[in-house]
Amino acid sequence: MTTQPVGQDDLTWFSEQFQSVSANIERVIQGKRDVIELIVMALLAEGHVLIEDVPGVGKTLLAKSLSRSIHCDFKRIQFTPDLLPSDVTGVSVWDRERGAFVFRAGPIFANIVLGDEINRASPKTQAALLEAMEERQVTVDGTTRILDLPFMVMATQNPIEHEGTYPLPEAQLDRFMMRLVMGYPSRSKELEMLEAHGRTSTYADLEAVISADDVVRMIDIARRIYVSDPIKEYLVDTVEATRNDPDLLLGASPRATLFLQRAARTRAAVDGRHFVTPDDVKAMLKPVLTHRLILRPEAQMRGAVVEEIVDGIAQGVPVPGSGVRA
Repeated sequence: MTTQPVGQDDLTWFSEQFQSVSANIERVIQGKRDVIELIVMALLAEGHVLIEDVPGVGKTLLAKSLSRSIHCDFKRIQFTPDLLPSDVTGVSVWDRERGAFVFRAGPIFANIVLGDEINRASPKTQAALLEAMEERQVTVDGTTRILDLPFMVMATQNPIEHEGTYPLPEAQLDRFMMRLVMGYPSRSKELEMLEAHGRTSTYADLEAVISADDVVRMIDIARRIYVSDPIKEYLVDTVEATRNDPDLLLGASPRATLFLQRAARTRAAVDGRHFVTPDDVKAMLKPVLTHRLILRPEAQMRGAVVEEIVDGIAQGVPVPGSGVRA
């Protein structure tokens, strides 16, 4: 991949492809353009996404629509309590004809992997995703295999159903770049949904609008978006503020700082800019930070909300070059 500065032609092409994918997904998922754009940004920022909401709001359909909009390899893993790590990563089996063990790749070897109801699997099976999500590789029987780009894990979970589930540990939550909440559609959008999906499925008619190679090129463009030293300091100061907040037991990790920079770069590219602004950073704060922060028990009893704390941090950290708070 090149390290040359991003040209305006690249940025124009990037924005056009981004809008094309987002609009294609919106044919199936009506009224959630903001969530759709965030999940596409996460893909282009080389991140993974946890979609968390109540049943029936379109979590799985959103993930499947993204994969169908890109001509790439897609695999789905239905997480269940009896799912084994080898069911995710793959296993070596004896080949009688060859007289040797042959590796059969698991569903993790795909460009886009959907982990449906991820919190239904045991912690041991959940842990099978950790290496793949962080290092883009899988080690089985002492052999490490590199995963192809693009690579993205999209996981769904139901936050209100606890029977037979295993909450995701902080170590795994931290590997997700974003946590997104679908929410219920507005009345008008739900009426549109009835019209669009009442007789046939729009998902069945969905076709790919870009290729995996296009996504790799877009990832390269996003990587080359310029981040100035003051913006980098702003990123560090913002994340550090979460570690010093008296209401938070656990602040954001250095990995969160890196994810925040990647997400801000991608947002800048979507807007057709070759540089990151403080507004790019602030727009990505909630999707990137909220699932990493843990409230202190006394703050929970007081009714504190993580999202409000993030808002307060965004307003409290000085904006680069202004000398004033946001």
